[in-house]
Amino acid sequence: MHGGRTSAECIYTSRVLLTHAMIVIHATFPIDPDHRSRAREIIQELAESSRAEDGIIDYRVTTDVESPNEFRFFEQYEDESAFEVHSQTDHFRRFEEALPDLLAGEPEVIRFEVDAVTELDL
Repeated sequence: MHGGRTSAECIYTSRVLLTHAMIVIHATFPIDPDHRSRAREIIQELAESSRAEDGIIDYRVTTDVESPNEFRFFEQYEDESAFEVHSQTDHFRRFEEALPDLLAGEPEVIRFEVDAVTELDL
């Protein structure tokens, strides 16, 4: 019990059922250290431009604290349509075209289709 609440009540505070599947992307890109500065510029422009798009809930890029040349993307799209529109934008295409010269290994991209969201209260 935490303050009169059970553990389950402390963790699951609200659950929202979505009317359509939200698309979530988690991607990891290993960047060649010799191209890190250029990659960071391209990725920053991609993230800023992407957050301005309709249908994007969130679009974040971070570096791994244990491997600073790994850039991790977390992207949330309202639906499939928003994801498709994003993949046709100029800023995404510039990133896609530059990527082969920037990589130090194979990227990992995982797609989730989410039909419910639960906010956690830690």
